[in-house]
Amino acid sequence: MTQSITWLQDEIADRMLQKLDIVKLDVKDVLLIPEFPGRYLTALAKRFPGACIHGISEEPMTGLGALRFQAKQLWRRLFQGGSSRPLSVYLKSGKLDLPDNSVDLIFSDLLLQDLADPRHFLQECWRVLKEGGLLSFSYLGPDTGKELRALDAAVLKSKNLLSPWDMHDMGDAVLGERFSDPVMDMEFLNLDYASDALLLNDARALKLLQHAPDQAFKSGFLPQKLTLEVVYGHAWAIGKHLAKAQDNVAYIDINQIGHKTRRDSA
Repeated sequence: MTQSITWLQDEIADRMLQKLDIVKLDVKDVLLIPEFPGRYLTALAKRFPGACIHGISEEPMTGLGALRFQAKQLWRRLFQGGSSRPLSVYLKSGKLDLPDNSVDLIFSDLLLQDLADPRHFLQECWRVLKEGGLLSFSYLGPDTGKELRALDAAVLKSKNLLSPWDMHDMGDAVLGERFSDPVMDMEFLNLDYASDALLLNDARALKLLQHAPDQAFKSGFLPQKLTLEVVYGHAWAIGKHLAKAQDNVAYIDINQIGHKTRRDSA
């Protein structure tokens, strides 16, 4: 994502929060990944007053809006005890820089489609969530940008998302990583454009182009709309103390086995 598409992240975050209206969760620690400037932060703070917010932010931003966002981050860290880390650290290390069992809610808005290994991300979420914690996420599905892929590849080189997982792929992966009671749904958003420049700007921000085109297009060559497939999901971290089943066989760690000794009667 880039700053030019922050409005979309904000809109999807609002929809994610609406889907959590039916969820009852006592939240003391929240992880936002990615964290970005937007009105959703106010809504999240109202939903979970007093919660400590940890953020994994996108790449450094510039401009007045970025300065305001960074000032708010600093204030929150000083007075609420949260933490802030760059997303690049996670992408390089594959590790969320948080202790095991440390957060009640992970809120991930439009990230998974840009990860080379979403399953590993789910494993890290399982690790840092507390027992009974909730993972809430959204991402772009494989039909995103289908209008661009239909164009002549010799003129405009489009590309698939890094992880073009559909709703069923993700549902299976969530269950495979031990999460409970996953809820998945999907919707299509159609973006209409008044100019080729605006469409190409968003396509670049969404990482749907192999490289920026170096030519002007004749009228009617580019589509006037762009389809986004938005997948939503949430699932619970329940039974973290239980051993993970492998090959339909449950393996129990020896440290999970307790025993009592008794004195034989004479």
